[in-house]
Amino acid sequence: MSPLWDWDYAWSILPDLLRALVVTIQITLLGSLVALVLGLVIAVLRRARIPVVDRVLWALVEFIRSTPLLVQVFFLFFVLPQFGIVLSAFVVGVIGLGVHYATYTSEVYRAGIDAVPRGQWEAATALSLSRSRTWTGVILPQAIPRVLPALGNYVISMFKEVPLLIGIGVVEVVNEAREIASETFRPVEPYTIAGLLFLLLSYPASMLVRRLERRRAAV
Repeated sequence: MSPLWDWDYAWSILPDLLRALVVTIQITLLGSLVALVLGLVIAVLRRARIPVVDRVLWALVEFIRSTPLLVQVFFLFFVLPQFGIVLSAFVVGVIGLGVHYATYTSEVYRAGIDAVPRGQWEAATALSLSRSRTWTGVILPQAIPRVLPALGNYVISMFKEVPLLIGIGVVEVVNEAREIASETFRPVEPYTIAGLLFLLLSYPASMLVRRLERRRAAV
């Protein structure tokens, strides 16, 4: 009878799992970039209160937040090709995660912007600063530091959501563990290692976010 845990087997599959972990990290970082940039664009546009644009963005944000991420990923991967738009699983993962979380980061940005004292807006107007200068030189430098902990939490959440992309064949760390387990009929080692890899990255990141939260609270 084979042992429950085989160290030789565990070490032999570790390189494959680490390569898949790189894919997981790449999707997380690129998806985070999309979410952080697009979320800021949405927040600024909604803050401008342009009637038609604001209504369209509101409807888009509510629709995306009210539907499952997996359904959105399936739509991008399986439905868009019907209209001639074919994207790789990796690109779909980045876009799907990025756009989905952009709707959440936009609300975080809006909270940070609303927290900037009204006097800062009035001072910028009194100094005859342009709209772009007001945003880049006065408002955003004050708003973004306020919301960094919340944004960090969303990045960690994105990292833990990447395994959902198993549904479209992205070979991230959990999918790699599944393939190894199905080939060797030994699920304990690959799934345990996959879980530990997530823990080793997400736990220190969460500790960093908590430290940022404490630092913000102390200011």
